Amino acid sequence: MTPMSMGLTRTLLGAVERGLLMPYSAAAAADREIAMTGRHRRGSFMRRTKAWVIILAAVLAETAAITTGQADEADAKRLFKAMSDYLGAQKAISFDYDVNFELVSTQQQKIGLASSGTVTLNRPDKLHLTRTGGFANVEMVFDGKTLTLLGKNTNLYTQVDAPGAIDQLVDVLRDKYHRPVPGADMLMSDPYKELMPEVNDVKDLGAGVIHGIECDHLAFRTKEVDWQIWIAQGARPYPCRYVITSKKVTGQPQYTLDIWAWKTGAEVASDGFKLAIPTDAKKLAPDQVPELNDIPSHFTRKGGK
Repeated sequence: MTPMSMGLTRTLLGAVERGLLMPYSAAAAADREIAMTGRHRRGSFMRRTKAWVIILAAVLAETAAITTGQADEADAKRLFKAMSDYLGAQKAISFDYDVNFELVSTQQQKIGLASSGTVTLNRPDKLHLTRTGGFANVEMVFDGKTLTLLGKNTNLYTQVDAPGAIDQLVDVLRDKYHRPVPGADMLMSDPYKELMPEVNDVKDLGAGVIHGIECDHLAFRTKEVDWQIWIAQGARPYPCRYVITSKKVTGQPQYTLDIWAWKTGAEVASDGFKLAIPTDAKKLAPDQVPELNDIPSHFTRKGGK
């Protein structure tokens, strides 16, 4: 049975239960009991016609809802694909960002860790990122061959050999070193390809306004996370807000990235993609530089992470 026919069946059964429509056998028996006068025939006909009109209206409304839902899903995918294509086509991008990383304590208290920073990239293999918060002051530069990360508060730095494009760098940082780049999904050359395979539910939630920019608000679900994105309307469909909610973690912590001061092409200031390391800075392994952690040490349990 198709979804539409199942919906029709439920609608009809519901109408019977509410008394809007009698079962066939009851209707036939009622008709035999009615005196076959013109007045009674007309009354019976009008009652049954009214019931069928109500049922038909309900069926049409349900069909319209199914059609609208399918159209909303298709439109949401189209809008996200357009954003992905736009981002992938930009050779130079820069923006400022704010992050709120929400944690849930063992006492089930939600705590937000806020930070801000800047991103500049030149495709395919140049990236410059800063992040400043109450517990970190980090600068990161990738020149296509080597990634250099400097913790300015601790005067500690690390370097990672990672020849390749930004897409490969993002994978290496996330999978090997557990150091995700803020909004890394949005820096990839094809976010649609990266994110959509795991999606099992899509919604177009209409419009919203982020930092004064009117946006299309879309919501997606996967087995592990829910995520939302607000995409600027118009000729520059860039992501203005990106929210990830972890459904499988107790308390469902959330990561929110706000993007603003968006620039592309000639608008982007020149960047040498070089990081000057202080002469007295100490070099450590990536996992030994505390400022590179998303969660500061005093927010972790002793003996745990």
